[in-house]
Amino acid sequence: MNPERIFESFPAPSYRGNQEQALRDIRDAFAAGNDVVLVRAPTGSGKSLLARAIAGCARTIDEADPVEASGAYYTTPQVSQLDDVASDDLLSDLNVIRGKSNYTCILPQERNTPVNQAPCVRERGYDCSVKHRCPYFSDRAIASNRSIAAMTLAYFMQTAGSEVFRKRDVVVVDEAHGLAEWAEMYATIQLGPRTVPFWDDLRVPDFEDEGIDRAVRYAENLAGTCERRKDDLLAQEAFSPAEVRERDRLQELIGELEWFVSDYRDPQSPTTWLVDQSEPSASTRENNDSDEPAGGPLTIKPMNPEKYLQHTVWDRGNKFALLSATILNKAAFCRQVGLNPDDVALVDVGHTFPVENRPLYDVTQGKMTYEHRDDTTPKIARTIVRIMQEHPDEKGLIHAHSYAIQEQLADLLRDFGVGERIRVHDRDSRDADLEEWKACDDPDVFISVKMEEALDLKGDLCRWQVLCKAPFLNTGDSRVAHRLEEGQWAWYYRSSLRTVIQACGRVIRAPEDYGSTYIADSSLVDLFDRARTDMPDWFEAQVDRMSDPQLPAFEPRAALTETATTGHSSSASSTRTQSSESTSNSHASSSDGSSGSGGSRRSRRTRSGGDSSPLADVWDTER
Repeated sequence: MNPERIFESFPAPSYRGNQEQALRDIRDAFAAGNDVVLVRAPTGSGKSLLARAIAGCARTIDEADPVEASGAYYTTPQVSQLDDVASDDLLSDLNVIRGKSNYTCILPQERNTPVNQAPCVRERGYDCSVKHRCPYFSDRAIASNRSIAAMTLAYFMQTAGSEVFRKRDVVVVDEAHGLAEWAEMYATIQLGPRTVPFWDDLRVPDFEDEGIDRAVRYAENLAGTCERRKDDLLAQEAFSPAEVRERDRLQELIGELEWFVSDYRDPQSPTTWLVDQSEPSASTRENNDSDEPAGGPLTIKPMNPEKYLQHTVWDRGNKFALLSATILNKAAFCRQVGLNPDDVALVDVGHTFPVENRPLYDVTQGKMTYEHRDDTTPKIARTIVRIMQEHPDEKGLIHAHSYAIQEQLADLLRDFGVGERIRVHDRDSRDADLEEWKACDDPDVFISVKMEEALDLKGDLCRWQVLCKAPFLNTGDSRVAHRLEEGQWAWYYRSSLRTVIQACGRVIRAPEDYGSTYIADSSLVDLFDRARTDMPDWFEAQVDRMSDPQLPAFEPRAALTETATTGHSSSASSTRTQSSESTSNSHASSSDGSSGSGGSRRSRRTRSGGDSSPLADVWDTER
């Protein structure tokens, strides 16, 4: 790697914000001999441009000996982030490759067939006459032979050990804050009717009282059964599309099970494995002719899978740049992903968005924990109507956190008579519904689920949003419960804070942009207090300025007309006014403890029940 090339590798014609200083700091961090550099860059820093500049420092083929790694990988866990890279003219030399299922066969009779089910994978010895033009193999050949290959983190991990995508000199991971969680998810093994093709033929024991050792033995036996089933399939000359899917799934399952058994039996592995088991179906219980109790589907989960990351990520490059706005605690992040904090450099990129352009407003109506939700949700729905009145001609985003909350809010808002401004999505149509909402010119309000990250709502695409629920991790998840039993509450609150910070960045995407974020769940205020030591300075400034807005009285009809804000001082107009103020004025305002109509949040509110159990605010977040 040659860090001195970082400036000439920057793809934009000029710098904006703190990009030039960031490049200088990144260059110096690598030049000092660090193999891993964390780049903590907030929204609007142009992380993709910084990533391209870092990738350009990789050793070239001409500079490398035959046995030395050259070139770079760019990878991100977010498909939408990869889509943005692929469509950015400044990043045209990042050669994107996706999984086979994203490409369509070009044979005349197979126009609707994905490449992973095409004749070349269905028929033994099939000689494809157009393989040289196949969109998948063409993109793969280009990406593997060019200096920068771009792919999702899932594809990157799946190609570990590939002869095509070998080790490279530099690996850049964008949106890297969730690297440990993504690795845990990829290494998790689901055993059930959807994932095991012959599930109904299996006799699954009840593991409740058996412990992990029996699960390991069962996994080993199941891997052998999968091998035999796969061999039977491979004996055929041709496959149907369903048989192709079964063959590929069996191969994946064999690899997953063998990895689990090998890692568990490795005395040097730091991974802790947990096994969850669901209740068996009624038919399974009825058909059980054994004296032994029948068990249901299994989920085998790794915690802190450092060994998995070593194989799929850290062995793939010489130098690494990990970029994110929300790597909140360097030491904790490094421990989670198997890095020594002493060997990792941190580069902080300053925020360039004026704090007055990104206000937080306290409209808390109570807790949204499961036992309080029925009382709190109607109050939040009424508050959303008042916020809609405040923003009659501006599009808004509601972060509902779960589909149950989304459905309840949508029903209440329709009952209040504002349904014509409300849009929702379901699991299958989320992307299409999102794009339709973004494309519309009407000031519609989109009630979303799990859209806190990788969503760019710049300018008039969205001017306000509501956080309805503190995004605490589900304490019913065995990994979460295990960590909390060990007292890892700082990790728990840090994970939730990270999601909140990501969400706050959805509606303001440039220094001249502006957008308001309304906090509706009182547990969010408690979260800010508990996780304050892990807040970036620029977000702490937002929290310190949080105020109570002057919303109009509840009048649903006014939410459907552009005259709703006539005759009162609105927070929306206040935001626009503030966006034109100088940064020095905003600093003066915050320093004397006043920030909007409600005054300073820090001076007026402290955490309720300071010595109470942290569990009071976090039960069962997924229902």
